[in-house]
Amino acid sequence: MQRILVIAILISFISCDYFKKPQEPEAIARVGENYLFKEDILNLVPKGTSKADSIAIVKAYIDRWATQNLLLNAAEVNLSDDKQEEFKQLINQYKTDLFTKAYLEELVIRKIDTIVTDEEINQYYEKNKQFFKNGSELVKLRYINLVKENPKFEKIKAKFTSFTEKDKKELNDLSIQFKSYAFNDSVWVDINQVYEKLPFINMDNKQQYVADGLNYQYPDSTTIWLVKVRQVLPKESPAPLQFIKPTIKQVIINNRKLELVKTIEKEITDDAIKDKKFEIYK
Repeated sequence: MQRILVIAILISFISCDYFKKPQEPEAIARVGENYLFKEDILNLVPKGTSKADSIAIVKAYIDRWATQNLLLNAAEVNLSDDKQEEFKQLINQYKTDLFTKAYLEELVIRKIDTIVTDEEINQYYEKNKQFFKNGSELVKLRYINLVKENPKFEKIKAKFTSFTEKDKKELNDLSIQFKSYAFNDSVWVDINQVYEKLPFINMDNKQQYVADGLNYQYPDSTTIWLVKVRQVLPKESPAPLQFIKPTIKQVIINNRKLELVKTIEKEITDDAIKDKKFEIYK
């Protein structure tokens, strides 16, 4: 009961965003020679938390802190020297990996060239395209969805079918009348985007509505869809360059990073040898 009262008093300070800074850190719990201080839990409780919830949060934290420290103390007493030495080596290696990784990342960010030309992308694609397979069907299509009562329906339909540059411009001018539309049928899209944008198409009926050269109308309760499918690329086909261009660009940049890391590591080692900071004794 006394412990709960101490925690409640402590929470009242935290909840009000008020804490007098003591001359020396004030401990609120101890396990052996390890202390938990008030400053360790200043930001533990979110603003606006009720008093009861605040007490529960702080109590749980203190209990968890105590349990971990008690277990650590017990482990240091009871684990064999060999096991403790193994863990110390793992800790030292983790520290080394953590620090060196962070430092290399900073150096790479400063030095990396992130400009990738179309020529580089094309060359990489031609050399490796057998490894780039599309995971689902890809489709080139255009569509318009408009209300059935649209007075310009026949005109819109005719322009959608012929689709000359002049037609595209006029359809764009009329697009405010459409519920939805997409005119860029030179771009590959994933079949899952087709399901999302044209909800009457699904996995069960896609062969009926998604095939090379299809041009059709589909009426629903209040609207009508005009759809032209230009091309379908089956799953597991070589992915078209246009579709995977961003992926290839990132692959090229990642490869540059790996090469840059190797270069930096070599330069650091060579400089250390030159400055006699690194020697191998024979």
